[in-house]
Amino acid sequence: MNRTLTTLDNQQTQTEQQDMLRALDSILLPMAQLCVAKGVPIQAVEEHVRQAFVQAARHACEGANPDRLNSRISNLTGLTRREVTRIQAMEAPARPATRTALTELFTRWLSLPPYRSDQGPLVLPRLGPEPSFETLAQSVTRDVHPRSLLDALCRLGLAEQDTETDTVRLRSHAFVPRDQWTQMLGFLGDNVGDHLRAAVTNVLGSGSEHFEQSLYADELSSLSLQMARQLITEQWQALMNAVAPQLEALMQADAIAGRPKDQSLRLGLYSWMQPMPLPGATHNDAPPEGN
Repeated sequence: MNRTLTTLDNQQTQTEQQDMLRALDSILLPMAQLCVAKGVPIQAVEEHVRQAFVQAARHACEGANPDRLNSRISNLTGLTRREVTRIQAMEAPARPATRTALTELFTRWLSLPPYRSDQGPLVLPRLGPEPSFETLAQSVTRDVHPRSLLDALCRLGLAEQDTETDTVRLRSHAFVPRDQWTQMLGFLGDNVGDHLRAAVTNVLGSGSEHFEQSLYADELSSLSLQMARQLITEQWQALMNAVAPQLEALMQADAIAGRPKDQSLRLGLYSWMQPMPLPGATHNDAPPEGN
């Protein structure tokens, strides 16, 4: 009887692992496309995979006997103990910074009264009392001069100044620093990483630990996709306008109440559009968008 139960358990484990590897294919392919496009060899990726496995195994072994930690990590990851020791001696690579005074200023201008109305972000006088660009910049930081922040926004094409009226307006409703490769990759890592962490936590837990939902539609025309893009943009802006002021109010309430401010939240919305796979083809067989 025990032997039968062990056999069934092993079969279930193998099935779960195969299911997980199939899901992994969908996750790895986009990153492989990015690596190939930028000439990152597979050997470099393998090294980062090893580091991630060691970090995950170390987290799983929290509270275990430290004298046997490397052996347990080796058993969990399939790496040799020598390899585990080598990887643990390495310094963790620095992550690209994504939360800056510039991104904070941009987000507040888009979403918070009194710097926006129902029609969108206001055209602001550069100087003067609230609402002005000067007071907006100073609400974010007093370590960087408002003029420097304005110059940076204008350089990125996100804002422009009217010198005749000495006013400033936003030119974009999305912070996409296309000329700053490092920061773009930082956003990719933060946004996709947190989305994946939420999904993994739900899979390993009860399924309701984090909000993680999506909507799928097919049999659409190219014209419908153009209309859908506009709809998605409008819905994201509406969500930003509704949630950002309430989150700001929650932060102020925490500060007034003296509650520990040791938690963070990331809220996102994404869309992906592509030709429908041919009958019998898998999702990964579809070409990247734009091909």
